[in-house]
Amino acid sequence: MSEGRGVRGVKSAARTVALLELLAGRGEQPSRLDELAEDLGVPRSSMYQLLRTLVDCGWVRTDATGSLYGIGIRALLTGTSYLDGDRRIRAVRPYLDEASDALGETIHMARLDGPDVVYLATRESHEYLRTISRVGRRVPAHAGALGKALLAERADDELPFADSPLTALTENTHTDRAALLADLARVRERGYSIDREETVTGIAGFGFALRYDTPATDAISCSVPVARLTREHEVHIVSVMRETRAKIETHLPPVSGVPDWC
Repeated sequence: MSEGRGVRGVKSAARTVALLELLAGRGEQPSRLDELAEDLGVPRSSMYQLLRTLVDCGWVRTDATGSLYGIGIRALLTGTSYLDGDRRIRAVRPYLDEASDALGETIHMARLDGPDVVYLATRESHEYLRTISRVGRRVPAHAGALGKALLAERADDELPFADSPLTALTENTHTDRAALLADLARVRERGYSIDREETVTGIAGFGFALRYDTPATDAISCSVPVARLTREHEVHIVSVMRETRAKIETHLPPVSGVPDWC
């Protein structure tokens, strides 16, 4: 059991969190008792007791036979509370509306969480079907506009990656570290990131870090189908998104010593 900041971890709590994160990561794919026990290295009897406790509390759901398990409705309530309780998300939402109205495209806000970004808010375009915009969705930071905008705010030796290979979401995703670092250097020079079908085939994105933190943890982006991304439209997107970032950063200047969720 690991220790942090001088406090010894609680094994049962760590096991519960690991189980919930595992179930959440599987989304619509239900899991069986045996595979959960194996994946987490927990005895089958202990895993069964934990699952039954979480089912009774609403954190885990099960089917009529009691053999399949998935994330429960309590997780949704907690996630909604996180979104509603964060003042930065509340403050950014109106600007996402403005950008969406001005561009007619899908606008996102996301936050860096380790090697991933997590979508916090989305304003959908009416021109095409949703691709990867679900709030709460996790995407590798190296694989798209939002993540690259935030990675570029950090020095190359401070990037939140282990030595493991970079995951490919499409054939255009950076999986070579040298290529990724070269792209991040261009992001720093340009002031925003570009994702050309690196996250979703057929979709381009333009990402802008929100610098009310140092280094930035939040970013906004605009996603557009490449089939109708003309040079003129790209210039317009960049102009509107630059202005949107400036408005947000003016509205949310850094506040030393105050939690960002107050």
